Amino acid sequence: MSVSPEISTMFFSTLAPLRSAMSAVPGGGGGGLGGLDPMNVTSCEDWEEAHHLLFHLGNLSLLLALIIPTTVALHMILLRLLLLTGCTLFIAWAALYRCNLDVMVWNVVFLVVNFMHLFFLVYKRRPIKIDRELRSVYKRMFEPLHVREALFQRLTGQFCTIQTLKKGQVYAAEDKTSVDERLSILLKGKMKVSYRGHFLHNIYTNAFIDSPEFRSTEMHRGEKFQVTIMAEENCKFLCWSRERLTYFLESDTFLNEVFRYLIGKDITNKLYSLNDPTLSDKAVKKMDRQPSLCSQLSMMQMRNSMGSTSDTDDVLNQILRGGSAGSSLPMTQLTPSD
Repeated sequence: MSVSPEISTMFFSTLAPLRSAMSAVPGGGGGGLGGLDPMNVTSCEDWEEAHHLLFHLGNLSLLLALIIPTTVALHMILLRLLLLTGCTLFIAWAALYRCNLDVMVWNVVFLVVNFMHLFFLVYKRRPIKIDRELRSVYKRMFEPLHVREALFQRLTGQFCTIQTLKKGQVYAAEDKTSVDERLSILLKGKMKVSYRGHFLHNIYTNAFIDSPEFRSTEMHRGEKFQVTIMAEENCKFLCWSRERLTYFLESDTFLNEVFRYLIGKDITNKLYSLNDPTLSDKAVKKMDRQPSLCSQLSMMQMRNSMGSTSDTDDVLNQILRGGSAGSSLPMTQLTPSD
């Protein structure tokens, strides 16, 4: 098979510099590569002068980006900013002083990638506008537990509604309303909870309305409210669909733990109010700010036990009088660990 003259010319022209380099090395004329002195081939005899200041500033920016400690609050944003600075300096150095196209192109690619990352990080930290009606709930209940505004907006923006009740309207009727439908937080006004016409306690703003029923029927559906909840003032409340809320909490472990804590705290506060119905609004709010016992006792269990006891009226009277027997009923299981 014959070889074309063009290919042979390219082959020998490629080998020409290699042959001249080998002939320049002592003992390399006919001995092939074995006669080369490794020290003369790999060592640099003439070093180039130091590069321009832009080159060194670019490398300094990269160094600073890599040594930023992760404990700094905005370390990722600072990292991307310094990488952007370094890439910009390298582009200027390659274009103005080295006229090196490949170095400039690669740094342009790095610049674009880092700019996209920086834009995403800044976008994630954008201020979230929470509805004015919900800001009090967020500040009072969720922000102290480090729930971010974006997560709270997801929680309240998809499957919940803000509803109203006029004075005298009923939120839940005893033995009639199902507890499986919703979970609500009172945003404005005051509600009264009663059992067989006997007043039990009030519900104030920034508190769950039906937290005892939500907790006690997690495993047993189809229950009815054992109490009547009525609006004593014009009320406004935030209402979640229970089924969709449960599904959402199952997908977010952190938020699920937050709800367990808030509901446990709310049940504890309601139990204190139940033992002392004379508590004023200020006393309840002051108690609500203090750390709760997060008891696992269900108010529904207590209500059911009251309903199934033969001397229900006696138990109710003892509770309403703040007697020792009534007080010991729920509080025996609420002994603080401290």
